[in-house]
Amino acid sequence: MSQARLIRRYQRFLADVEWPDGQVETVHCPNTGAMLGCQEPGSRVWLSRATNLRRKYPLTWELVEIGSGTLVGINTQRTNKLVREALEDGLIEPLASFGEIQSEVRLATGRTRVDFVLRDADGEYFLEVKNVTAAVSDGRALFPDAVSARATRHAQELESLCRSGHRAGMLFMVQRDDVTQVRPADDIDPLYGKALRSAAAAGVDVLAYRARVTAEEITVQQPVRVAL
Repeated sequence: MSQARLIRRYQRFLADVEWPDGQVETVHCPNTGAMLGCQEPGSRVWLSRATNLRRKYPLTWELVEIGSGTLVGINTQRTNKLVREALEDGLIEPLASFGEIQSEVRLATGRTRVDFVLRDADGEYFLEVKNVTAAVSDGRALFPDAVSARATRHAQELESLCRSGHRAGMLFMVQRDDVTQVRPADDIDPLYGKALRSAAAAGVDVLAYRARVTAEEITVQQPVRVAL
């Protein structure tokens, strides 16, 4: 990956960066959230180059170094791949017994897809994944970092599955290694916090794991506490 300095992020999907020689280039930002604490001008950023030569913006913003020196993975398009690899390697201990993993499965309602369906001898387990990058205080990370009706709907659908007799879980994937706790961002999206707590009360498992992020790789490390 190439390294540059962030000038600004704008229009959600775009960012301007400055190369060491002073040249400025517009790159793709693969994160629709507010990116709290992760888009400060002057921050060091790491960029990957697309193999598709026809892309309008061939460079994709992958990582940012925040003020503490911690690297944060901001590319939400990589989250499910990271989780799938962790599931296959048995790194998500509460889910390590499942022998079959299927991605992007449409629910019977037809309204939406769930990130993963896991299967074992007892049947199916529905798993939804959320990427966490939001700024932390004393090791606490927040989700979401902007109002998300979609995330609220996902929590409600998992609750509905559990109340119908299915097994289901919500997994927060924290792409930074300075976090010891994840909690719903009630000040930002109180409806999501309410939906997540209701889902947990109905039997939905709420898990969180953090990753070690370097310029070379991102690897799932260990569970962190979810504070509801």
